Amino acid sequence: MDRLHSMRVFSRVIDAGSFAGAARELNLSPAVVTRLVADLEEHLGARLINRTTRRLALTDIGELYLERVRLVLTEVEEAEALASAASSEPRGHLRVLSPPAFAVHQLAKHLPTFHEQYPKVTIELSAPGPVESVDENFDVTILSVARRPLDGDFVARRLARSEVIACASPQYLDRRGRPNHPRELEHHDAMLPSAMREVPFLRGAFGDDEPGGETVTLAPKRPLLATTHIDMLYAAALHGLGVAGLPSFVVEDALLEHVLERVLPEWRLFNATIYAAMPTRKHVPARTRAFVDFLVSVFGGEDRDPWLSAAGCETQRATRAQ
Repeated sequence: MDRLHSMRVFSRVIDAGSFAGAARELNLSPAVVTRLVADLEEHLGARLINRTTRRLALTDIGELYLERVRLVLTEVEEAEALASAASSEPRGHLRVLSPPAFAVHQLAKHLPTFHEQYPKVTIELSAPGPVESVDENFDVTILSVARRPLDGDFVARRLARSEVIACASPQYLDRRGRPNHPRELEHHDAMLPSAMREVPFLRGAFGDDEPGGETVTLAPKRPLLATTHIDMLYAAALHGLGVAGLPSFVVEDALLEHVLERVLPEWRLFNATIYAAMPTRKHVPARTRAFVDFLVSVFGGEDRDPWLSAAGCETQRATRAQ
């Protein structure tokens, strides 16, 4: 029995929450995954997992063993990283976690260039939904952080800042008119994330206490469309359903192609900073460093919005009070 391989399979079963899920991620059959875990239990002389028809649950021994297994696997990864760091060409498998919208609208179009530069690096991208924190099961986690400090046991590099702006199709605006002030949006069809009850529009230079700035908060009684899916808001806006608040990294191409138009260009909704974060380790694999360095070079790594700049519609700053 390849004990290290069995440890990896056991750890992945717990992470995936099922033998079938681990089998899919590892490209193995469920029968092989089940047998490897059973062989490991037989070798240890202890049951690690209680199996029921609904879920898997670690035994007390299984919890202790999993903690040690993760440490062993981390040490193995660091040893492999030392070896790969000696190579001039990054190689190996990279696991990346990203919010879906960033993966679709940004990562996807830049991955071909990354592959050209690093043809021996393969990527497994997971984008199940909003990403709230760094996941140690991934080599790189893409985070979008607004209004809260970034802290934790990880190393993060800023990629860029993204403004959330109001957008609508030119056809919709031709039909309903182009508002000159946020208050005029009360007479328009609004599309919002499901959890958003109030919409703060800000005008002025960036910062919380800028002189001369202005804030207008709207509370739509019933948005025409409410959803947690950013790309649904994006698609509905493209088809002329109404006005939506969307991140600049989502609408960059649509603004360039004039299929979406920025509404109230002097105003913004809020900003989010995009980071690429890595779990804290003594030795970061060359493939991980190469990927993060690539993202920083693509997006600039600065406290500015490269997507609005590329589309030629950066927020106009209010003049400071004299």
